[in-house]
Amino acid sequence: MIGRIAAHGDRDAFRLLFEHFAPRVKGLMLKAGASGEEAEEIAQDTLLAVWRKAAQFDPASAGAPAWIFTIARNLRIDAVRRSARAGVVVPDAELEYVADPADSQETQISRRDETARIAAAVALLSTEQSAAIRMSFVEDRPHSEIAEALRIPLGTVKSRIRLAMNRLKDLLEEPI
Repeated sequence: MIGRIAAHGDRDAFRLLFEHFAPRVKGLMLKAGASGEEAEEIAQDTLLAVWRKAAQFDPASAGAPAWIFTIARNLRIDAVRRSARAGVVVPDAELEYVADPADSQETQISRRDETARIAAAVALLSTEQSAAIRMSFVEDRPHSEIAEALRIPLGTVKSRIRLAMNRLKDLLEEPI
């Protein structure tokens, strides 16, 4: 759909993309501590940025959900920074979006290494399990929607996610 927006300014593709992602972006922002009004505004700004920047999307570097949620996250960071400059107190839930200048290079490297370990562990899952994990945790899709997309029963989706999480726990507990 992003390709159709970039190539043709396809309004129908944009409408479908908006209907799918706007509620998810808003939900993510609400979980991050934004007010309902702020979350709504960020969701709209995010999808407007998708419309404007569709030609910049590179499916080889990231999936559409990751790209869209990164835009949303960056807009949230900007909003938090603007609030901080204006002297508005930033609630604790929003602090995760502000880089800690005290983080040492060692801490940043450690985080990058941990991310790589998780990605490697997910790569060891079966195709079915990694798809269910990706759709649930990266794309933030409800289990019922995953079941519909994969054309499998809801109970199977839940089982795959549970088994995958147990396998990831075992893999990540192993020494490096």
